[in-house]
Amino acid sequence: MSKAPATERKAKEGIARDPLLGYAALPGVADEMLDANGQIRPVWRNLISHLGRMTEGELRERFARADRYLRDAGVFYRTYGAQGSGERNWPISHVPVLIDGREWETVCKGLVQRANLLEALIADIYGENKLVQEGFLPPALIAGNSEFLRPLVGVKPVGGHYLHFCSFEIGRGPDGNWWVLADRTQAPSGAGFALENRVATTRAFSDIYAESHVHRLASFFGAFRDALQSHKQHPDDRIAVLSPGPANETYFEHAYIARYLGFMLLEGEDLTVVNDRVMVRTVAGLKPVGVLWRRLDAAYADPLELNQHSHIGTPGMVQALRAGALTFVNALGSGILETRALLAFAPTVCRRLIGEDLIMPSIATWWCGQKKEREHVAKNIERMVIGPAYSRLPFFDDNGQSVLGSSLRKTAKETVGEWLATEGAKLVGQEVVTLSTTPVYVNGKLTPRPMSLRVFAARTEHGWQIMPGGFARIGAGDDVAAIAMQSGGAAADVWIVSDKPVARATLLPPEESFTRNMPGSLPSRAADNLYWLGRYIERAEGALRILRAWHQRYAESADPNAPLLADVTRYLKGTDIEMVKAVPATLLRNIDSAIYSASNIRDRFSPDGWLALTDLAKTARRFHDTVHAGDDASHAMTILLRKLAGFAGLVHENMYRFTGWRFLSIGRHLERGMHMTRLLGHMSGPDAPDGSLDMLLEIGDSVMTHRRRYNVATARLTVADLLGLDPLNPRSILFQLNEIRTEVEQLPNAFVNGQMSPFYREAMRLHSGLAVMTPEGMSEETYRKLEQEMEKLSDILGQTYFS
Repeated sequence: MSKAPATERKAKEGIARDPLLGYAALPGVADEMLDANGQIRPVWRNLISHLGRMTEGELRERFARADRYLRDAGVFYRTYGAQGSGERNWPISHVPVLIDGREWETVCKGLVQRANLLEALIADIYGENKLVQEGFLPPALIAGNSEFLRPLVGVKPVGGHYLHFCSFEIGRGPDGNWWVLADRTQAPSGAGFALENRVATTRAFSDIYAESHVHRLASFFGAFRDALQSHKQHPDDRIAVLSPGPANETYFEHAYIARYLGFMLLEGEDLTVVNDRVMVRTVAGLKPVGVLWRRLDAAYADPLELNQHSHIGTPGMVQALRAGALTFVNALGSGILETRALLAFAPTVCRRLIGEDLIMPSIATWWCGQKKEREHVAKNIERMVIGPAYSRLPFFDDNGQSVLGSSLRKTAKETVGEWLATEGAKLVGQEVVTLSTTPVYVNGKLTPRPMSLRVFAARTEHGWQIMPGGFARIGAGDDVAAIAMQSGGAAADVWIVSDKPVARATLLPPEESFTRNMPGSLPSRAADNLYWLGRYIERAEGALRILRAWHQRYAESADPNAPLLADVTRYLKGTDIEMVKAVPATLLRNIDSAIYSASNIRDRFSPDGWLALTDLAKTARRFHDTVHAGDDASHAMTILLRKLAGFAGLVHENMYRFTGWRFLSIGRHLERGMHMTRLLGHMSGPDAPDGSLDMLLEIGDSVMTHRRRYNVATARLTVADLLGLDPLNPRSILFQLNEIRTEVEQLPNAFVNGQMSPFYREAMRLHSGLAVMTPEGMSEETYRKLEQEMEKLSDILGQTYFS
């Protein structure tokens, strides 16, 4: 038998004998781990040494820890394609990118200068406009730009600054120097993902991380949080993250950041403008909002004065800015700074505005509208058109949209000048950058992959502060274009490594400054989603209990047309549950609806709760495809009920007893009360088939209690007493109304000017009316009327707190 090649044997045994396993930098490409001589950079030596002592099995186990954390935390990135959108598990590249702290100081200096430049630039664009007047910027680049928002001209931010949070795409070129590839000022994303990358990576390499003097990220976020607090003009102002909603590709991050920093997560429909002040609709009424960290494009923020087709904005936002009553992070209109053509003017604009040369240059860029640049651009176009790599020279219009394809493919070498004279005046061209590579673990060995860094800057009371890290975007292969997350790229943590111990920063306040803050007001939309989450969960549980009882009896008789089974089948059909499948599709829809409600309140939903819900949905879907009627289905229902009980236990034991919990509880109690009311009305009447009462007790989980409490066989009156009127039975109708009444007393505005709110009054009336009933008076008509009154109670709740 022939022996396997040495490198192959080492890959199977681990990396112990050769840490690099043949790793080498690509020709003419800089590498993050190897220097120009092919030697491991000092900052990487500790990590590579540890990797060299691990077997492949140990590495897989470590990587699995990181993946498990991200999966359990529900970290995802929404992708879009021809088949619609979908959630992609966060694609982490497990090996971090390491950068020496001294080199990072130079990067920070260049990015702080760039952030100051961008602030001065946008102040001029929406202010005195001197750069256009003096010829430093072409008028068409500003006036013809869709991101130039004319209603914001002359509107100065309250605090004097347009920019508060920026990000920069940077890459290392073949010469080893860092270049700015793009500026992100509209609604920069990724800071929350950088935090999750850090947590996941430390799960894999906790021992290495602990001894590597890696700069922490918490101080960056703490300083920014404090800076936003300083922008509040009134003590009762709220700070919120303004999100486009769950359909956005980075919605998970919006919820994560809001939860991490303790801010509200709002959407446009949560807000209204009253007397030039932005207010959030809460269950306690309108409350003022003073600072909005927006994550939606500026044009969509106000359909009244900006994009009239926007359905995610709030009318009157621009007027609130004019009145000086609101701080936007970043200011509306800042998206114009992302225009790629501006990179062409960065060097001269920097000297004009702040009197300095750019420390960190931009990617080579030309604005083809300037005649003096056309000859240079023409030569580059000729080279790319007649060569095999023409498609790698990107050209963009003023708004950053690629226009490369049709025009250049039709352009012959002889007509380049003519093309430039017409189309070129509207375009900007960029050189192709050969990015540096970084080690990625692929198929048992380290492999070089192209990467760029996304770095974040936050304005604090001490000026701009650069996050000590960020995250690296890693290409799926050798193609630089595959770095984009939408194109299959991955993300890696970035370790800024010091040569001495670093401070262990935290967002927690020092012990001597302990303050107990009451939870903020609950937005009406969040309350609505919590209420319906409770209802959908209880609806799923009620259906499971009926289905389990049905399948238990079917397993004994194997006759679906038996009177009791046929009767229950008709009842289920009346609730849109078809018995075509043992685990019906309607049950899956109820669980999916619960998940959708929870997804709208991710900032208020614990990771454990989310994991329990998604696990329930996954199991239910698997059972839907595989389970058969009878004993198999009965067992499956029991498993699903246990998972639901686990979720209910998390809610009951771990959720803070404040307003949100009360709405979720009201939803569960109301749905359970309606479920039991319908069942009693259908299955306890004089025409109900034999066995209906026993089945009712089983569905109501009250068989043993009935045996202990009543010294008679199952009868209509005993069942009505236990499942309808017993205040101590957690499955009875009266118990649900009693719990609802208790929760309503704690809701905001339960009393208005000494009078009960309409919802409180109706809840009291329903409870009192049922409390004085006797089993003899519980008829089909009574149950039917009670169900209608509960539906009415739900409507009044919505009118009182959700509208």
